Amino acid sequence: MRHNRFEEELLNYASKLDAVTNSYGELVKAAWAIVNEKDNASTAYLITYTSNLIKSSETSKDLKRLANALKDSIIKFYGYCYILESQDKEFNEDNDSRSLSELLDDLNKLIGLKKVKAQVNDLIAFHTVQMLREKQGLRSQKRTMHLAFMGNPGTGKTTVARIVGRIYKQIGLLSKGHFMEVSRTDLIAGYQGQTALKVKKVIDKAKGGVLFIDEAYSITENDHSDSYGRECLTELTKALEDYRDDLVVIVAGYTDLMEHFFESNPGLKSRFNTFIEFPDYTEKELSEIFAKLCAENDYKLALGVSEYIYKVLAQEVATKDHNFANGRLVRNLYDTVTMNQARRVIKIANPSREDLSLLAYADVENVQITPSSPINAQ
Repeated sequence: MRHNRFEEELLNYASKLDAVTNSYGELVKAAWAIVNEKDNASTAYLITYTSNLIKSSETSKDLKRLANALKDSIIKFYGYCYILESQDKEFNEDNDSRSLSELLDDLNKLIGLKKVKAQVNDLIAFHTVQMLREKQGLRSQKRTMHLAFMGNPGTGKTTVARIVGRIYKQIGLLSKGHFMEVSRTDLIAGYQGQTALKVKKVIDKAKGGVLFIDEAYSITENDHSDSYGRECLTELTKALEDYRDDLVVIVAGYTDLMEHFFESNPGLKSRFNTFIEFPDYTEKELSEIFAKLCAENDYKLALGVSEYIYKVLAQEVATKDHNFANGRLVRNLYDTVTMNQARRVIKIANPSREDLSLLAYADVENVQITPSSPINAQ
């Protein structure tokens, strides 16, 4: 599920028209019903209402323009939903051809994350053995598949979550194995009572696969005063139990905030029994990620470049704070260096294959770390 401008436009125009026509929130409620439920009655109501305004000779030009804008936004919203649902249907089909051994290899080839990979491999082994026991008529031990991933940004949480979904599909734990990432905005609605419907829609789409909730602690960002967040958690907690046999929910976020999130929601915490800590990468691991990015994109490193990159990353690790970006930092560094290379190579007449693939020392020597921007090309 994605937060999109078509929802925003529909709600925005409904709010404006509601205000100027003194509709006392009726148009806004109908718009929310369309966004959250694709409610036919609400759709018919708004289409009829706007059409009557447009046709009326007593309606001002400005009001007609606003009514037209709302009517058009409804049509655009449904057009977007149709395309999105078509994509989701195709996406949810099993189009990942990797075998179980290939998926496990992809997991174990990830740079760093030694303890993370060990925990995930243990989970896979446990669930596989339980399924084999069941096939032999032995009692199998039921264990919730839901997971909590805790750590800083850029530590591989999303990547591991995707692989877990595909592996669980291969061993028969999930019927589809697709991956769906959401955040607070995809779960929380604007009116009391609408959030539960929004969460149900998300759960329905995620069934058979992995639902990844990034920055899950933001659901109750106002602690106990956030009634919308409470409504979301009530519905989510129910779904964790009701669909535990064909749905994996992975909640993720900063370690301290996730710990507080679970402490504040003991009912939710009881649905999770696996908590995996994703540590920050070391400078050596970050350097390996940089080299891997280069190799995957047909770049070669000239003499001295690897050493300089290591030095840059080591300095960043030594001065890191709680906002340390890990793999995202490396990606930013890679983008900066390749941009520097492009600026240099474009000045070469008829550059050779070697020119186009080589990252020279000149491309990295002016990349510095500054307090305001972790990676900055001077």
